[in-house]
Parts: sequence; structure tokens; C-alpha cells
Amino acid sequence: MSQTIVLASNNAGKINEFNQLFADYGLVIKPQGDWQVSDADETGLSFIENAILKARHASSHTDLPAIADDSGIAVDYLNGAPGIYSARFAGEHGNNGANNALLLEKLAGVPSHERTARFHCVLAYVRHASDPTPIIAHGVWEGRILEDAAGNEGFGYDPIFYVPETDCSAASLPKEIKNQLSHRAKALQQLIALFREQHIIP
Repeated sequence: MSQTIVLASNNAGKINEFNQLFADYGLVIKPQGDWQVSDADETGLSFIENAILKARHASSHTDLPAIADDSGIAVDYLNGAPGIYSARFAGEHGNNGANNALLLEKLAGVPSHERTARFHCVLAYVRHASDPTPIIAHGVWEGRILEDAAGNEGFGYDPIFYVPETDCSAASLPKEIKNQLSHRAKALQQLIALFREQHIIP
């Protein structure tokens, strides 16, 4: 018998990714939009706080277990910015071009070895809205910020994020390779391991 989990997102790509991963375990992932759930106010000061806020919000409106993710990029030279504000760094939520341009502008003239950065993805799972012990998985993808955008795959900061192990930008990677290396892939694998430990899946 399958169990339904709400994903605190309406992103079709994320829904597919989660469903592919959990299909073998009898878990069905459905977007919060199926219940007309609005987006939660992201008032936390960390990826973990925001992921938990979003998961609780989705669970409280559906009476079902919920998963939420909060992710972004942290640049060492900028003291971890844009961080939780990654999607709206340049002011308009989800304007990738403007976000990338602003980040490159802030790093203009900064030498390569000082451009270190990492993508973070935090996944939070709550069994119910007031779950006192959410399950938290945290994936990290190390790299650095390029001086110019490169590659046509991916989204967000992928064109300016250099991946050392493949010697190219994240936006130059085939999808299947990115899905093995990325912060989200690492967080998802961690979440599966934690689900096994807690007997949520066999």
C-alpha cells in the first residue's frame, strides 16, 4: 500500500525527481498545489529553519506527512551570501539572469582562489504539522564562482558555478551527471538513509 507525502513545492521537476527516487519504496509524492496550499512565509534565518517552516505549513493544511526543501548558494568571499536569499538576491524572486549578474558584479576582480562557494540543500520531513523531531538531511556541493557564465543546462546559479571534479560549470553537465553530484542528490540520498533508519521505508 502506498503512502502519500506532500511536497511543499509546485515545481514539476522536483515532483518528478522525488517520485522517481521514492517509487520503489511505496511512497507517492504530491505537490501542495493539489490541496490549494499557498507558499509558506520563509521567515527563518537558515536553510534548516525555512525547510521546517515549509514542511509544517504543507502538513498543517493537508493533515499528511510533508517534505520541504530549502536550498541556495553560499559564497565565502561574501560571508555566505546570498544564502537563504539566493532566489531573490537581485530583488525579483527567480530572476536567474539578474541574480547571476549581481553575484558576478560583487566578485569583480576577486581572484579565483577567493571565489570558493557551495550549494546547500536542506530537506525537512515532518510526520505531522507539530512533529517535535523533524528528519533533516543536508547536502553540500563544493565549487567556486566563475568569472563568466558557461553552459546551457541547469538553472539558477549553475552557469557560474564551477565544479572541480568535472572541470566545468554545473550548467555544462548532462542532467544525469548533475543528478549524481548535486547538493539535492546528496540530500535525497541522506534522506533515504534516514528514512530506512526510522523504518519509514523498508
